[in-house]
Amino acid sequence: MKSKKKILEYLSQNQLWDKKKTIARNEFIKVSGTTDTNIYYINSGSLRIFVIDEDEEHTIRFGYQDNIIVSLDSFITEKPSDLYIQAIKKTELSIIKKESFMQIINHSEDFKNAWIQNLQDLILQQMERERDLLTSSPLERYKRVLARSPQLFQEIPNKYIASYLRMTAETLSRIKKV
Repeated sequence: MKSKKKILEYLSQNQLWDKKKTIARNEFIKVSGTTDTNIYYINSGSLRIFVIDEDEEHTIRFGYQDNIIVSLDSFITEKPSDLYIQAIKKTELSIIKKESFMQIINHSEDFKNAWIQNLQDLILQQMERERDLLTSSPLERYKRVLARSPQLFQEIPNKYIASYLRMTAETLSRIKKV
């Protein structure tokens, strides 16, 4: 997580954010079929990234205060993706465009190394999540997420956490009582 802090400090100290934006609860900053190469820093509020499969939403990731969130597939390929990014509550964002971000990476070896470390951390987190979904019981998934991200349970409504954990809201409610 030192890499994320380094990236944020550099962008803020050098006033490199392209713009700031406030989005309302339930507003989308990205919908399926669109390309979004922006990087978002969440000053306040919360977002979720999800996909829709056969009319069912599957939450992939959350972002809340002091997090960076990006449609990584679209950012890397510069092509449309099936991801949605939606505000869970009123959210204030700082935004940097990919072009601006890449200029910084190309001129600062330290910044580039911090970005690479941040991506490596993200990959490891995703691998751990996939392993949890494939091999752990709902109770084990809940406990691991609670240990990893206790703030999640203060910031995000249960229905979205349940989707993220691949269980019903009722199952999550029962597990939380144990």
